[in-house]
Amino acid sequence: MSVLKEKKSFFGRLGEKISDIFLFHADVDEDLMDELEEILITSDIGMGTTMKIMDELRSKIKTEHLVTPDMVKDGLAEIMTGMVDKGERCALSSALPLIIMVIGVNGGGKTTSIGKLAHMLKSQGKSVMLCAADTFRAAASEQLVIWGERNDINVVHHKEGADPSAVIFDAIQSMKAKNMDVLIVDTAGRLQNKSNLMNELAKMNKIIDREAAGIERETLLVLDATTGKNAISQAKEFGEVTDISGIILTKLDGTAKGGIAITVSDEYDMPIKFIGVGEKITDIIAFEPESFIGGIFNE
Repeated sequence: MSVLKEKKSFFGRLGEKISDIFLFHADVDEDLMDELEEILITSDIGMGTTMKIMDELRSKIKTEHLVTPDMVKDGLAEIMTGMVDKGERCALSSALPLIIMVIGVNGGGKTTSIGKLAHMLKSQGKSVMLCAADTFRAAASEQLVIWGERNDINVVHHKEGADPSAVIFDAIQSMKAKNMDVLIVDTAGRLQNKSNLMNELAKMNKIIDREAAGIERETLLVLDATTGKNAISQAKEFGEVTDISGIILTKLDGTAKGGIAITVSDEYDMPIKFIGVGEKITDIIAFEPESFIGGIFNE
């Protein structure tokens, strides 16, 4: 995961500020703790998660006798790693065949993430098919078809405004007929009406239950790290309408603060599975908790 070290702005101000605070404090005192708390709160780490981190850190300082800033820094990294590490849940299911439902608001990098994910899976030797079921967003199908052409992957799509469940039905039939390993479904780019969204997702899942019984399923939510607290709100709202198995955190190549990963993992118990770190088709990597937190601490 050396790509993290190559992206100097990967963790933005969170990494810089945490490094500075431990560099310029010689003692473990209340000034250090107060400044650290302020940094966490202003870095897209929610108040509740920040208080939990600080409580655990103060306890660790006492019980493990952390007497230098460097020791406290290591303790903080350990606490944060524990928050984002959801064990095997951080990994994409290895079961094949596999259906991956991808949801997220428009503009968050959903279609791009699908294209990158498809490329990654294909490079691993898996046969991949795409399904354009976000039928109510203008040009959504066309965008996915372009990604399919880039990856030399077939895309099942209908005309704009078609029933998303009908598209999924056709895609599943094609997946089974061609013995494909992975079907990635682009869908649910709206949150304006939760009831309609819930009904739409329920209908699509019912089709999958009926037509793809026994096939493993993942539902991945795409979140734009640069939107900060808006992304955290989206995690909450999408979590209320469907079961989410993991997060794809996008746009971590810019000025993102990085704290969103910790908040979403802690407050909503959602494992991060992939992170997007650039514009190239290869700029998506599997999430590794220790490497991610190590990147924040420049380790």
